[in-house]
Amino acid sequence: MIALLVVLSVGKPIDFNTEIRPILSDRCFKCHGPDAKNRKRGLRLDTPEGLTKDIDGDHAVMAGDPDKSVLFQRVTTKDEDDRMPPADVGPALTPKQVDLLRRWIAEGAKWQGHWAFEPVRKNEPPAVDSWTRNGIDPFIYLRLKAEGLTPSAEADRVTLIRRVSLDLLGLPPTPQEVAAFVADKRANAYERLVDRLLTSPHHGERWGRHWLDLARYADSNGYSIDSPRRIWKYRDWVIDAINRDLPFDQFTVEQIAGDLLPGATLDQRIATGFHRNTMLNEEGGIDKEQFRIDAVADRVATTGSVFLGLTLGCARCHDHKFDPISQKEYFQFFAFFNDADEPTLEMGTPDEIKRFKTLKPKLDKMESDLNAYQRKWLKTLSGDEDKAVPTEIATITALGTNQRDDKQWKTLFDYLKPKGLEFPQRIKAIEEIRKQVPRYATTLIMEQRKEPRETHVHIGGDFTRPSDLVTPGVLQVMHKLPATPGRPTRLDLARWLVAADNSLLTRVTVNRVWQQYFGLGLVETESDFGTQGGVPSHPELLDWLANQLPARGWSMKALHRLIVTSATYRQASRQRPELDERDARNRLLGRQNRLRLEGEVIRDSALAVSGMLDRRVGGPSVFPPQPDGVFGFTQIPRVWNTSTGGDRHRRGLYTYIWRSAPHPSLLVFDSPDGQFTCTRRNRSTTPLQALTLLNDQAFVELAQGFARRVEKERASDRERIAWAFTLATGRAPQPAERERLERFLVQQRASFKQAAPAWAATTRVILNLDEFITRE
Repeated sequence: MIALLVVLSVGKPIDFNTEIRPILSDRCFKCHGPDAKNRKRGLRLDTPEGLTKDIDGDHAVMAGDPDKSVLFQRVTTKDEDDRMPPADVGPALTPKQVDLLRRWIAEGAKWQGHWAFEPVRKNEPPAVDSWTRNGIDPFIYLRLKAEGLTPSAEADRVTLIRRVSLDLLGLPPTPQEVAAFVADKRANAYERLVDRLLTSPHHGERWGRHWLDLARYADSNGYSIDSPRRIWKYRDWVIDAINRDLPFDQFTVEQIAGDLLPGATLDQRIATGFHRNTMLNEEGGIDKEQFRIDAVADRVATTGSVFLGLTLGCARCHDHKFDPISQKEYFQFFAFFNDADEPTLEMGTPDEIKRFKTLKPKLDKMESDLNAYQRKWLKTLSGDEDKAVPTEIATITALGTNQRDDKQWKTLFDYLKPKGLEFPQRIKAIEEIRKQVPRYATTLIMEQRKEPRETHVHIGGDFTRPSDLVTPGVLQVMHKLPATPGRPTRLDLARWLVAADNSLLTRVTVNRVWQQYFGLGLVETESDFGTQGGVPSHPELLDWLANQLPARGWSMKALHRLIVTSATYRQASRQRPELDERDARNRLLGRQNRLRLEGEVIRDSALAVSGMLDRRVGGPSVFPPQPDGVFGFTQIPRVWNTSTGGDRHRRGLYTYIWRSAPHPSLLVFDSPDGQFTCTRRNRSTTPLQALTLLNDQAFVELAQGFARRVEKERASDRERIAWAFTLATGRAPQPAERERLERFLVQQRASFKQAAPAWAATTRVILNLDEFITRE
């Protein structure tokens, strides 16, 4: 359990939400919480009525008298048979927890509702006469002051521009941009820089990647077959929506129910792809209804995690054991998504769609016949001939005809023709008909059914054991769903999510944005605002920010600007002994945090400094180089047709994501695989990361390109080393750093006897620097 850092003083009243509720939630709610079916002895400790209820003349809590409170008696008894919690459930309370419980009861056992379900408080920043730049800073400053601490000084300008460029764009600044900012003496130079970055089309790519983690975006269906899917139009919608600063309430509504908006546009229908990112099982012999139900359950869990910060999925099989969410409420929520169909949106002209539906079945039949012929041919090969078949050809042949792309078909045709292994009159026919089949974009969307499905509570979460019939509904612990003339729809749910009296949406959203800038949210458990989650480190600041989002027109760019222009964000990240001693995890934010960059941003940065980055925004996914053998352990072998030209050097955001085998250089840096919503990426440090940066084909190519760039743009070795270091880190090297790189270059020249490999080895070292892969 994550405890709030609080200032405790002798005689200060006990705060129920920050000091008592965590104890009850951690040690008591499993057996005496919301789950009625599994509640022991009928005793409920998650409500004030349950705590004070008369049970055979006894009370769990007798306000003002710990000794007459059965709860206190049972947690302090020496009798192992009577002690609570039982040994098989959890350890006994610590002396500190026992003392807190005693003091709370003695003070009158004052109850508070769980902070996350309480209305967002209207508050103003406290008055502070120093350090602050905007409304964020007084909350941070006064908290530090109460602990006898002071904030850190502002970071230097080189660090600031690199930090904010990486945070807002996911790309490092150029040396020219750094120099211009350092030389800009205007009082609002930094604010002008922020405004320029927020208008860049690359801002949508940077923050679109964060949202795609939440949306569990991938380019394949998942499970063992993991066939490809086309949904990149949804990814492009996200990028565009962020770039045009679509208000977050509308951003939410369109993704949950864009198809139900009056006069829904093409873009609004594409937006519903948010909930088409669920996995799809295509294995033979499966119960399709089972996996359809699982997909709907994923939509419920994802909605709860992303928009409410609640673990709704925990109530699928029984009442939630810790939060006030019943199983019936879960399936009422489930009913909203159960009423939807899952079509493919075809974005061709009527004539193109008509011709496609006429020609595609013919093409499929001809390709199927050819595929059967190829398989038969492979089976007839002798052992020696079989060994002679290239692995790529055998892999392509093993794919279903509808799983091959154009490059794979061409590779196969080119291989078969010289061997005479083709239908004399029909391979050409296949090529001709393939040219005639119209090409247009498609994407996966949600669409409301004309006739709603019946939704039942599933006993034990088993869809084959339906019980009570339910209709769409929301959680009783939260605000009410406005009355509607008919059956509530996903549009009603979407509007309920963004309603002014929702206590969770704005808190969860601003907390998740804060997390990206500081490594952790004000609530550390960003996907769980329930009773088992953490409590805010700065509750007043969280509510102030939550109010700012709708007050500023739901503008996410306004929220970003507010955070990155604060004195809190602009602090240096250097460690300070007094902070390490008092606040080792920097929860009080007496400095900035150093953050290792995500896998996509590391590669994007290498592309940028090498001068090889293709800056086009949007479009189909691409296939940058990756090691051989990635698909060796998947059920269906795949061919990774490495992109050429500009596609080879697109941003990592556009890399094709196979759920069964994500790109290794992204996976090694903790990128998600798209199977479930990811609300926070891990940040590990492993030897594989260094080996990837040094030896992966893609990074070797970038190091070579980087070397060519510095050789071209500077004349002498000393100038080139200084320029390469500046391009990569934003600053000039210190004399010791420069001299060490110069010695390394000399050593590499002695080994390679050629300048180009020696320089490539040197730039590989620079791209592997901790400073290059870290945001200060």
